[in-house]
Amino acid sequence: MRDSMYSALFGAMSNEVRLDTIANNLANVNTTGFKKEAYSFQDTFQRFATDYLTDSRTNLRAEEPWPRAYVMARTRLAEQYSDQSQGSLQATGNSLDIALVGSGYMKVRTPEGDMLTRNGSFQLAADGRLITEQGYEVLGSGGSALTLPRDNKLTIDTNGRIMADGTEVGVLDLVDVSDPRSLQKQGKNLFGIRKGSKATEVPATDVAVQQGYLEKSNVEIVTELVNMMEAQRAFEINQKIMTTTDGMESLVINKVGQAG
Repeated sequence: MRDSMYSALFGAMSNEVRLDTIANNLANVNTTGFKKEAYSFQDTFQRFATDYLTDSRTNLRAEEPWPRAYVMARTRLAEQYSDQSQGSLQATGNSLDIALVGSGYMKVRTPEGDMLTRNGSFQLAADGRLITEQGYEVLGSGGSALTLPRDNKLTIDTNGRIMADGTEVGVLDLVDVSDPRSLQKQGKNLFGIRKGSKATEVPATDVAVQQGYLEKSNVEIVTELVNMMEAQRAFEINQKIMTTTDGMESLVINKVGQAG
């Protein structure tokens, strides 16, 4: 098979993943605390055995080897990760809405274990537990669930300390991750550290809590739409290359058959 067919196949597959990623980002443009997916590329190389000859004796390579040691680059997607850049803040006036400014996460307890989130749209359960929209408990310092009085004025300072009529009743458990790229989405705007990663949770030192605000998605619509058009066009071009290559090979095969 011609090299052009392989190169176009790699290109088409890479752009298919790009399109899926962009579509997911656009679908979550209004999701509170959503972090867009990003990707990076790298070249993969095809080498011949003669490329690995490292002997310095010139007589071993007195003549140019055949086939020639061409190195062909075939770009493909290398990594996909969540872009943890800051989203803009939206004022809500709700005392239980919390936005984080800077690098850090709030911890919540789910049936699958403790998770991290940037979505601070919280509410009080009937028994006073601070919970997420999905009913997960919001954790305070020490890893215990936060329970707040329902009939008091609640204020939350920039360090995450929760006050009820001036009396401290709890502190948000704010943490960061030593390697943000190790975070893996778990659904429902939750993150967990990817299995096998060496990253660990660390205390959040560069984060401030803003009460009465929510962090919006960090997806930029115009940028994503431009990326989508670019990926679609690249996918179509690679399809055309594969079609053209297939036609050329069919032509060659037919000509050889007629000549025989």
